[in-house]
Amino acid sequence: MNKAVEIEVKGRKILLKMPKNEADISFVRGILYSRWNKDLFLWEIPHYPGNLEKVKGYFGNRISILQIHLEISSPVTKKGVIQENEVVMVHANSGRIKLIFGFKIELIRYLKTIPYYKWDTQNKWWTIPYSKQYEAEVKKKIEELGLKLIFKQEKANKIKPKTSPLSIPDYKKCPEAYVNKLKERRYSPSTIRAYIPLFEEFINHFPDLEIDSLGEKEILEFSRYLVTERKVSSSLQNQAINAIKFYFEKVKGGERKFYHVDRPIREKKLPTVCSQEEIISIFNATKNLKHKAILMTIYSAGLRVSELIDLTINDIDSKRMQIFIKQAKGKKDRYTILSKRTLTILREYIKRERPIYYLFEGQGSTKEKPIKYSTTSIESIVKAAVSKTNIRKKVTPHTLRHSFATHLLENGTDLRYIQSLLGHESPKTTQIYTHITTKGFDQIQSPLDKLDI
Repeated sequence: MNKAVEIEVKGRKILLKMPKNEADISFVRGILYSRWNKDLFLWEIPHYPGNLEKVKGYFGNRISILQIHLEISSPVTKKGVIQENEVVMVHANSGRIKLIFGFKIELIRYLKTIPYYKWDTQNKWWTIPYSKQYEAEVKKKIEELGLKLIFKQEKANKIKPKTSPLSIPDYKKCPEAYVNKLKERRYSPSTIRAYIPLFEEFINHFPDLEIDSLGEKEILEFSRYLVTERKVSSSLQNQAINAIKFYFEKVKGGERKFYHVDRPIREKKLPTVCSQEEIISIFNATKNLKHKAILMTIYSAGLRVSELIDLTINDIDSKRMQIFIKQAKGKKDRYTILSKRTLTILREYIKRERPIYYLFEGQGSTKEKPIKYSTTSIESIVKAAVSKTNIRKKVTPHTLRHSFATHLLENGTDLRYIQSLLGHESPKTTQIYTHITTKGFDQIQSPLDKLDI
């Protein structure tokens, strides 16, 4: 209990080093927004008014070192210092909103009510997922607090194009052993299509080195290149790391080795969702019977595109009003709902088009060699339909799946049922839709409107 305690006041943080003691830990945890820094093995306490005095009063003569640095200056942007009453809002290319301002406890507390908020310790700014709703609400809050808003749009970064067989001489193809191992381990066709070009890009990034001479140093260098020059998303960077690890761990004799690669934190973006009126306009803009049947099936059952093109005629169970999804993501089977309206249009479509095996077949499909409908064709159908409406947001086939889940939630369907229908492994994945729905917002009255001012 009498062991030495070290305190360092650095900018907006009080850094506290102390021996492990349950009573002391309980005291520190009782201070608002205190946290344990596992990398530095110390406690971080916000340098709010009164916190330093509280800490000094508690530890008293146990404090062996008390070091106070000069106060940090006001937050800055590339254009200069931000004034006391200013908040800079930046619509970033990453799909998030950056908020840069001095210490404003009311605004900080408000931002922490928004799903997936984040404090960037390095750059000293807050970020939240971008949506028009969040942008409008934050602007309103800034106005309520009497602060001046400065809005900026982040300039687009120049992106280095992906390496292709035409861009470099002696382009190295993916080893046959790599492709065979993917098939042997029953990886899905979509994963195989993703892994092969990513691994080829990796090995061709080092044209003068043999594949087997590549190691951790090259993996790290390639990972940084993807982020700094190719500007890829965190999900694609993660996929590239997995594609590279597959070769070294699975193809090379199954040896498992840990590579000190900094995996990116997944960006927390809210998915795009169409309103029910927008869904109606998309269907009304689609005149081709087969195309309309495709869009209605995706939306009404919450299907992934890969699941739709794998459907066979026998997967439609009109007696139980269910659709059977075989070996979907994660190699799992599941059932989802079959809409009465979808069944009606499917019967009309099957009667006219007479598909042989797959529910939706591509050109040239025969009984001997059935051909699936292509994903690119479905993307084109959605793009063409949306172009005929007044919808300005980016809509993809997957947007229909997101809309299915959101509309079910807004109609009162339990999240557990939605999770089952979508085939989500974790309920956390399904919970994202609770952050999208705005049902009931019109019934909520701002506390400001109740003030007699």
